[in-house]
Amino acid sequence: MNKTLWRTLLASCAIVSLGGAALAADFDYGKFDGYTLKVKLIGGTQYEKLYTRIPEWEALTGAKVEIVSSKNHFDLDREIKQDIASGSITWCVGSNHTSFAPQYGDLYVDLKEFISQEELDKYVPGTLSSAMVDWPAWCSCRRVTDVSNLYYRKSLYEDPAKQAAYKEKFGTDLAPPKTFDEFKQQVIFFADPPNLYGTAFAGKDEGMSGRFMEILRANGGDIFDENWKPIFNSEAGVAAVQWFKDIYDAKAVPAGTVNYTWDDIGQAMAAGQLAIDLDWPGFAGFYSDPSASKIAGELGFATAPVGTSGKRGGWSGSHSFSVTQECDNKPAAASFAVFLTNDESAMMEAQAGNLPTRTATYPAVKEWFKANNKEFMVEMFSAWEASLSEARTPPLVAQWIEVSNVIWPAVQAAIVGEKTPQDALDGAVAEATVIMQDAGLLQ
Repeated sequence: MNKTLWRTLLASCAIVSLGGAALAADFDYGKFDGYTLKVKLIGGTQYEKLYTRIPEWEALTGAKVEIVSSKNHFDLDREIKQDIASGSITWCVGSNHTSFAPQYGDLYVDLKEFISQEELDKYVPGTLSSAMVDWPAWCSCRRVTDVSNLYYRKSLYEDPAKQAAYKEKFGTDLAPPKTFDEFKQQVIFFADPPNLYGTAFAGKDEGMSGRFMEILRANGGDIFDENWKPIFNSEAGVAAVQWFKDIYDAKAVPAGTVNYTWDDIGQAMAAGQLAIDLDWPGFAGFYSDPSASKIAGELGFATAPVGTSGKRGGWSGSHSFSVTQECDNKPAAASFAVFLTNDESAMMEAQAGNLPTRTATYPAVKEWFKANNKEFMVEMFSAWEASLSEARTPPLVAQWIEVSNVIWPAVQAAIVGEKTPQDALDGAVAEATVIMQDAGLLQ
């Protein structure tokens, strides 16, 4: 393999300086006539617009792209682990994420040596720190950063009758919630099932365990202590589970929310079925598109609530594209990953509301929003940017998803009343403790 080519390609993953056409015109993406690149990509509303650029890369390089799989990341993760177990890694590029990457062992090529410190310094600091952990393959081409914050329907908050009723009932003005207690109070207040629900939440997979983790941390707790001992059955953890149970019992959320994933929530919010949504930045473009969303003209943004500790949980992470060790044409794979993270790609994603992984992108995309009469998106970016200082990834350890897979069924069982919150978390902590002991991380 030509190491110079590798160094050029992979260092370019870090470049989203928004120089515009210069990079696309000057960068040599290579020629791979007749080659078919097999990829496995995350699917869903937030992610697929970027893939409309794939034909451009094909025209540029002469290669073709075969999307072997396009699924939500939980299902994609299960599929990738099945590929690893069966020794059938026949694809070259995979969507990756800080939550999933530590468990993949040596699946992906280690890229740290190919990316200079000068380029790393261009990252949003939180994005960089989430990447620099001890797993064999540093997540390759950084795509977008996620941190959850609030979307809300302005018409509900500006309704004089609702303002008066809220003030009479709670003694405070109706405004986007600043605490999780206010959040619960408001989603119950707004709920008018089946016409309107206060909110919805992802009730299975890492969506559930991650949202639980977020409120747990906002309440001053955590998943593990400094020695990897599971401690999420604390008072803070029980309070977090009770938060979900209270809004579920009040019918302030759809009954099916315990089986929702992100796209289910996104579709419900866009259809005008929810009052408030604690969610990811990638939905901003969808929610604000009048051709796809009934709430486009009344969309508001606010930073996530704080918990009883006075802090935000700040659940965060970064999406990326990684290149497999088994790839039969690594230069083509790297070229593809570079193309989907270059300046034009970064701007496309930022214009849709996704948080870019480079500091310089923020002011540039805000200027674009202003120039294109999208001032409300400047408001959105300001709300999300303000929360980045408190952003925290899930535990960056290979066992996180395995532990997550004992957390979410326990939380789900408590929400629907099969167990008490304390009993559910105690059982999950016992299982998680065995996982960490078997991994040799806990004596």
